Amino acid sequence: MSGAGHPRLAGDLDPARLRPLFQRHGRLHLPGVFDPADARAIGEALAGPVPWFRSLTVHGKSYDIGLETLQAMPPERRRELDAAVQATAREGFQYLFDAWRLSDEMDAGRRQGGALAPLESLYEFLNGPVFLGFIRALTGEPRVDFCDAQATRYRPGDFLTAHDDDVEGKKRLFAYVLNFTPAWRADWGGLLAFHDADGHVAEAYVPRFNALNIFRVPQAHAVTQVASFAGGDRLSVTGWIRER
Repeated sequence: MSGAGHPRLAGDLDPARLRPLFQRHGRLHLPGVFDPADARAIGEALAGPVPWFRSLTVHGKSYDIGLETLQAMPPERRRELDAAVQATAREGFQYLFDAWRLSDEMDAGRRQGGALAPLESLYEFLNGPVFLGFIRALTGEPRVDFCDAQATRYRPGDFLTAHDDDVEGKKRLFAYVLNFTPAWRADWGGLLAFHDADGHVAEAYVPRFNALNIFRVPQAHAVTQVASFAGGDRLSVTGWIRER
C-alpha cells in the first residue's frame, strides 16, 4: 500500500461517469475498486487472525459471542440457541455471521497493527478525503461525512434476512460492502439480493473480489444463506456512509 499504508482507488474510476448508473436504481456494483495489490493485502488480512465473534439475534436482542465461548457452550444450550436463531429467521429479521467491529476498535484507540494493519488502514482511508470525495461525486450527495465499518465472515449456513437499514437517529445515507473473497460462484449463495415491492429478487450481486457494492438507504435487501458446499468463506468489510 502507498504512502502511510492506505489503499489506493483504481486509477480508471470516474465518479461523474458512474453517477447516472447509480442514480438509476439507487445501487451499484463496482468491480476493481482498489489497486489490485492493495486489494490482495486487505483480503489476506481478512483471511488471517481476525478476532472474530459470532453475531446474531435472539428474540429481538443482538448478541456478539466470542467463538471460544460458543465452542465451550454445553451441547443442549447450543441446540437451544441454534433453534431460536432458526425460528426467528423463518418469520422475521435475523442474521448469523462472524464479525469484527472495526469502527469500535479504531474509535476507541485499540489499534493492533501487525496482520490487522491493512484493515485498520482501510478504515482510515474510508474516512479520508479521497474516498469520501469519491462517494460524494458518485452519489451527488453533499451530506456524506463519515463511514462506519465492520469486517464480516459468512461461513456455510450463515445469512442475513430481509431488512432496509433504516434506523431512526443513525443518519445512514448509503450502505456499502467491499468484497475480498478471492473466488466465488453464484450458486454458493452469499448474494447481496435486493427485493422489489412484490417480494421478488429484483437484482443480486455476487461477492466479487475487489468490488464495491453501494446502495441508497432505505432499500430492502438480504444476504442469501451460504451453501453447505461453498468453497470458502465470504469475506468483506461493510457498513454505512452517514451524515453527522
